Amino acid sequence: MKVYQTGDIRNIALVGGAKSGKTTLAECLLLEGGVINRRGSVEDKNSVSDYREIELERQNSVFSTVLYAEHNGKKINIIDTPGFDDFVGEVLSALTVCDMAGMVINAQNGVEVTTEISWRNLTRMNKPVIFVMNQLDHEKANFDEVVRELQAQFGSKVLPVQYPIATGVGFNSVIDVLSRKMLKFPANGGKPEVMDIPDSDKAKAEEMRNALIEAAAESDEALMEKFFENGELSEEELLHGLASSIVQRNIFPLLCASSKHNIGTSSLLDFITKFGPAPDQGMPLKSKDGKEYDYKTSEPFCGFIFKTAVEPHLGEISFIKIVAGEIGESSDVVNGTNGTKERITQLFAVAGKNREKLEKAVAGDIVATVKLKNSSTNETLNNPKTSDTEIVPVQYPNPKYRTAIKAMNTSDDEKLGATLNELRKMDPTIQIEYSKELKQIIVSCQGEMHMNAAKWHMETIEKVPIELYPPKIPYRETITKPAKSMYRHKKQSGGAGQFGEVHMMIEPWRDGMSWTTEFPVRGSDVHPLSWGGKLVFNNCIVGGAIDARFMPAILKGIMEKIEEGPLTGSYARDIVVYVYDGKMHPVDSNELSFKLAGRQAFKEGFKNAGPKILEPIYDVEVIVPSDRMGDVMTDLQGRRAVVMGMDSEGSYQKIKARVPLAEMNRYSTALSSLTSGKATYNMTFNEYQQVPTDVQTVLLKTYEDQEKDEE
Repeated sequence: MKVYQTGDIRNIALVGGAKSGKTTLAECLLLEGGVINRRGSVEDKNSVSDYREIELERQNSVFSTVLYAEHNGKKINIIDTPGFDDFVGEVLSALTVCDMAGMVINAQNGVEVTTEISWRNLTRMNKPVIFVMNQLDHEKANFDEVVRELQAQFGSKVLPVQYPIATGVGFNSVIDVLSRKMLKFPANGGKPEVMDIPDSDKAKAEEMRNALIEAAAESDEALMEKFFENGELSEEELLHGLASSIVQRNIFPLLCASSKHNIGTSSLLDFITKFGPAPDQGMPLKSKDGKEYDYKTSEPFCGFIFKTAVEPHLGEISFIKIVAGEIGESSDVVNGTNGTKERITQLFAVAGKNREKLEKAVAGDIVATVKLKNSSTNETLNNPKTSDTEIVPVQYPNPKYRTAIKAMNTSDDEKLGATLNELRKMDPTIQIEYSKELKQIIVSCQGEMHMNAAKWHMETIEKVPIELYPPKIPYRETITKPAKSMYRHKKQSGGAGQFGEVHMMIEPWRDGMSWTTEFPVRGSDVHPLSWGGKLVFNNCIVGGAIDARFMPAILKGIMEKIEEGPLTGSYARDIVVYVYDGKMHPVDSNELSFKLAGRQAFKEGFKNAGPKILEPIYDVEVIVPSDRMGDVMTDLQGRRAVVMGMDSEGSYQKIKARVPLAEMNRYSTALSSLTSGKATYNMTFNEYQQVPTDVQTVLLKTYEDQEKDEE
């Protein structure tokens, strides 16, 4: 393949709902772009994009796939993304490195929840958008109704560049309002026959063209003045104004297609090459120190790894957007994130599992390389002379779904750990936590479908049978009032004995509090706890009742019990301890004796100090269609939610609530069931709050029964 310069490169991400036909459309683009000579299909399990075993089995995209086509002297890098929100990480990575998006709309379903989610991300990232209304050959396709829906949802900037003569089974012709021609496509798709517009459609086409001209003129004051003076723009002025308006997001053009029959694909490629922004015309990527990279080939090499994949018989593949300079085979680079040296041994243009070797690639291009040793997704590769640059990483959403995981066979524990780490490397939206507190491995991801895909990979590819089960909740324990306690540890067993007696008072810690005047505090240590809150240890011993050398042992005993709270075994927090008296034995007292005495005295005092269990509370934001709002609100109330407010967002409602984490298990599945998959949500930790009395009673009883079972 020849070396394409920055101005001859186009990068587009195909986004939209599941079953909108993105993968089939991508297949057509590759056929028209000369990359393949025979079109595969999802149904026949031979498409270029969905080639992985899990995608062939499920017949939907699970991963984004990097592709390319060549058309009109341009290289078009295409990233086909999954349509389910569970795989949003793949979409965000693609949008970060692409300079525009092709929003594929199902002509039967119109605006779907995934369309809404993609639109919000595109707006936040300020990316140009081309709408492609697909499946116009379906008997239930309704072009005019979907256009009205798009304009109602996304504004009047959504303007058709084409419209169909007729939709349904016989769909084969569109009116192209820019060229003022009718395009009639052959039965098997491909290049259209260019014809004059029928007289019956000329007025409608001219009206749509004028709307485009007016919108295009708004991008440039000189064009606007000329438009008002003459009521028209020249062809060259129109093309320039339209391209500028698309980049500035002043126009969101809409084109027509039937990917099933390869109708509209060639005109879509024409449109992308004419009006789509080159990398140096779009939004630049930024480094962490604030520098904007405008894709200049004259600068030292800088490349951003936006995706990592593992292919059978090939190993790890790193996908790179070249941010500056150029790169070739046998180039030495430095990872700006971790400082390690890497060597680019091979460079590829990628179309699914097909790869074409490249000698060199320049700024703005998307390429792949293999077998990098210490570099992964969201990391930056640099010329060794400028090795400290770090591109701002992709910002992924917080996880929505938590589950505990363990290997079915304990002999696979080590392999499970390695597999989870490999998954995390390929998919940064999966978070792995080896929780010492809960004594569980916790996997957090974007939803049940996301987790099931990970489970499939572990069991089918890595051959590690696993079990998923509900995760424990990281409760916290604290106290609400002061209490005194004492404990004497005494043990005699033939030789040297053990003796230690500790008297203490405990009380709740609060910010800015003063110590009690009942005991003189001779020494105070504040210990911030890694799980939140504090332990304050006050030494109030007078007269040498306990030797100073035993105080660290008492503190150690207390800390052991704080890490395994007296009520449910959860971490305790926000407690002040006053050790004010005790007794020693001249022979039998030692550190172990006082550690055990301190531990037990703390446990007894804790139980008498109005103990309370705290639970994690999350801010939850649910975006739901208006007609399903009542069902969602009822469900949230059943989850002990406190609704904080509601807002409108287009035709959707946004519910803001605070919900205990204990009530959010499998919420993504329940919400999907309640709304037929049309709602989405996100959740963020807010604070710990006391659990209601009835819930605490149940938790105490459960823990007590568990302790008995383990005895």
